Amino acid sequence: MQRNYNRKEKPEIVISKPSAIEVEKYLKSWKNLKNYQLQEDALDKLFFELLPSNEEISDILLKVATLNDFYSTNIFSVYPVAEHILSLRIDERLKQGDVTLVNEIQNVTINGVTRKFYSFSTKYCSHHNPNEYPIYDSYVEKVLKYFRKTDKFFNFKNADLKDYQKFKNIIIAFREYYGLEEFNLKEIDQYLWQLGKEYFPNKYK
Repeated sequence: MQRNYNRKEKPEIVISKPSAIEVEKYLKSWKNLKNYQLQEDALDKLFFELLPSNEEISDILLKVATLNDFYSTNIFSVYPVAEHILSLRIDERLKQGDVTLVNEIQNVTINGVTRKFYSFSTKYCSHHNPNEYPIYDSYVEKVLKYFRKTDKFFNFKNADLKDYQKFKNIIIAFREYYGLEEFNLKEIDQYLWQLGKEYFPNKYK
C-alpha cells in the first residue's frame, strides 16, 4: 500500500544581492540593535582603553572571560586560554595584522587535551584590530556558502573557512566581487553576521 506524505518543502532562501545600498541598510540596522551595540561599546572600551596590551595575565583573563560571556564561545576554563595567550607575546603581531596568530591562539591544551577555539580566537584578535581580523562564526559561514552557491563569487572549500588566512582571503574576495571596497572588514563582518542571523537563525529546542 502506497502512502502519501504531505511534507512541506522548505521555502528557498533568497537573499538580496550584496551592494553598497544593502550594506548601508544593514549597518544602519546594526546601530539600532541596542543590546549588541552596547555590548560592542563595552568591549571596545575594555580592549582599546582599559586593557589594550596582553602582557599581564589578569588583563588577558578579564578580556577572555568577557568575550566568552558576551559571545558564548563555550570556553569552560578561561585561565588556560589566558595563560596560552600570554605565552605567545602577541601585541606587536596584533598591530601588524599577523593572520597566523589566529591559528596559534586557537590551539589550547587543557588537562592534556588540545582544544580548538577558532571562533573565539578570531574574536579576540578582531577586538584588538578589527580592520585586519574579520570574525568567523556560523552565521558568516552560512552566508558565504550561500553566495558561493548562488553567485560563485569565489572558489573555496568548506574547510578553508576554518583556515584563517584562507578565510580572510574569502572575505576580501567577497568584498571585491560585489564592489564593496568602500567598506572596511569590520563593516563587511557586521553585514554578513546580520544576514546570517536573519536568514539562517539558530534553532534551539
